Amino acid sequence: MKITDLKVAVIGQNPIVRVCTDAGISGYGPVESSKGYLKPHILFYKPYILGEDPTLVERTLARIQRLGSFKPWGAAVSAIEIALWDIAGQAAGLPVHKLLGGKVRDRVRIYNGAVREPMTGSSPEDYAAHTAKMLAAREGFTIVKQGIAYHSGMPANVPGFMLGELQPGGFHPNRGPLTEKGLKHIIACVAAMKEVTGDAVGLALDCGPGLTVVDSIRLARALEPYNVMWLEDMITGDYTPYVSPKLFREVTSSSSTPIHTGEQIYLRENFAELIESHAVNVVGPDPCDVGGLAELKWVAEYADLHGIQVAPHGVIDGLFGLAALVQVSAALPPNYIAFEYPIGNPAWWYDIVEGLPNPVAVDGFVTVWDAPGLGIRFDVDKASAYLKPEDAGFFD
Repeated sequence: MKITDLKVAVIGQNPIVRVCTDAGISGYGPVESSKGYLKPHILFYKPYILGEDPTLVERTLARIQRLGSFKPWGAAVSAIEIALWDIAGQAAGLPVHKLLGGKVRDRVRIYNGAVREPMTGSSPEDYAAHTAKMLAAREGFTIVKQGIAYHSGMPANVPGFMLGELQPGGFHPNRGPLTEKGLKHIIACVAAMKEVTGDAVGLALDCGPGLTVVDSIRLARALEPYNVMWLEDMITGDYTPYVSPKLFREVTSSSSTPIHTGEQIYLRENFAELIESHAVNVVGPDPCDVGGLAELKWVAEYADLHGIQVAPHGVIDGLFGLAALVQVSAALPPNYIAFEYPIGNPAWWYDIVEGLPNPVAVDGFVTVWDAPGLGIRFDVDKASAYLKPEDAGFFD
């Protein structure tokens, strides 16, 4: 079997990679919806994989892996890797999780991820109401993650929240010291959320990046009585092209509150010091940024050897991203906590994809399916209706 083409289409708002073969088998790999601008970058890799055997995943990936980088630039390599596993599974008649070593668990725990909606305010009452909404979601989440501090509207909505000037723009532009008022506001919001969750539902907190080491330690210590699941990306993280393990270690060693990072990191080499130095308690690689499914599994296993837990990132609002996370999470070691749950957006995605259980999630878990490859497929006739004119040949 040989690779004959690499295609990319943006269906709705979701970029999808298709790897085509001369055997009539195609594999699909997801890209986060916000990264539609990567389409030309993905096609850059096409000449490097044409003619390769897609079932030799590691060998094929070795031709392009060194050409990726930290989020968002590892997304292209990651999507291609996932598509290769999809092909390999179909060719073997096996689900991807069996190619990765087989199921460790029959159900995979999830947390709210893409179900989480933006909040209009940043008061403790706003956070309590939003958390109650997450608990009422049909998926029945047993873990809820909420954004606070620099990963939220707090800097803009809470006067005097930080010492620096408010910076405009996306991708978390604010960083620096908090005021005492800002720190106390965060703690009040967490207390309000814990009043809602009680001890029956875990509360995880996405915090940055952008906090100082001092404020990170103060916050982690102040939140110890609340037993939160983790504090994520406090110093570096989302769209930060470096890791800063020594700074994270200073925070982690100063508090019993679990510290988490990793969604932006590309490749195992960039997790090595973070894990070996016990700089965090939880790592959260994203299969669509770290380099793919096998790379995520390697990181999870290495973390397990060092007593570190794994909670894969995955807010990608796409069903192929969901399928990829289900397959790899089923095969992860016992240090697995839960993955961040993607959804189909717009809702018509559920009409153009076949193979998902209905409902997908029950009581905060997804039951692992055993269909070959990723286990889901496009209904080509229905999906073709949503192709943009420039992507008209995507399914040809």
